Amino acid sequence: MLLEVASLDVRYGRNHAVKGLSFEVAANELVTVLGSNGAGKSSLLRAIQGLVPCAGGSVRFHGQDITRLSPPERLQRGLALVPEGRQIVHGLSVHENLQMGAYCRADSAIAHDIDAIYARFPNLAARRRMPASVLSGGEQQMLAIGRALLAKPTLMMLDEPSLGLSPLLVEKLFELIASLRNEGLAILLVEQNTHMALEVASRGIVMELGNAVLQGPAEALRNDDRLARAYLG
Repeated sequence: MLLEVASLDVRYGRNHAVKGLSFEVAANELVTVLGSNGAGKSSLLRAIQGLVPCAGGSVRFHGQDITRLSPPERLQRGLALVPEGRQIVHGLSVHENLQMGAYCRADSAIAHDIDAIYARFPNLAARRRMPASVLSGGEQQMLAIGRALLAKPTLMMLDEPSLGLSPLLVEKLFELIASLRNEGLAILLVEQNTHMALEVASRGIVMELGNAVLQGPAEALRNDDRLARAYLG
């Protein structure tokens, strides 16, 4: 199993954001995490990446316990997060933002891999010397994904990637996510667009107030009334 999360707890003071959550992600699998705002989805991803400490439980990746590793150490092992809001550096150029994605690498293929990102995202190639601030919302999301790909991950976590995008761009985004999965990248996807998320995912986890209230195959979740109840309360 590629990623194994066992009895994970995340706390912010008295706020118990994630409560004893356990699940797995296999190699080349796309798993989506669903739930309303405040369910604990982003806290889950941040804890897996090491950006917030685990109050309990463990995270294993490629069979190794990474619970106490720093975020850069987890990135070096192939675990990458595309955060909510993209968090690109607007004062740097598109090219410089992409270079940041490879900061943990020391191999000679970085320039080749950046060229591959430009081939995948022609709009970024056309703006490579421009500041990232000139990009549209959709282009910024492509830049954030391209930056994460340059870390050469085996598992990419995406936190609300469609947020703020037009319906047409959302459709293109999910086509990209599906293509990355088909290329062999494992993906853990937090997404408010439940319909699109369940279309591309093999399995889903539904969170409510820090708990996993439902887990199962994507097809089964589409027809489960408990999914709607998790959003409506």
